[in-house]
Amino acid sequence: MGAMSIWHWAIVIVVVALLFGGRGKLSGLMGDAAKGIKAFREGLKDDDKSGPTEGVSSLPRTDAEKEELKR
Repeated sequence: MGAMSIWHWAIVIVVVALLFGGRGKLSGLMGDAAKGIKAFREGLKDDDKSGPTEGVSSLPRTDAEKEELKR
């Protein structure tokens, strides 16, 4: 059980070939993940710039509230 059989080595070689073989599939996946993280961070920065609006009520004002604002 301590030593790896030929089947273990065959599976390891296939997995390594799938990850690193071809046109850099692993590096392509990492690049896509980095682009996604960068876009997420930029989205967070855009939210901070807009900020909450002051003095804007989300609900319509009642007549009593309108009179208080006139005073």
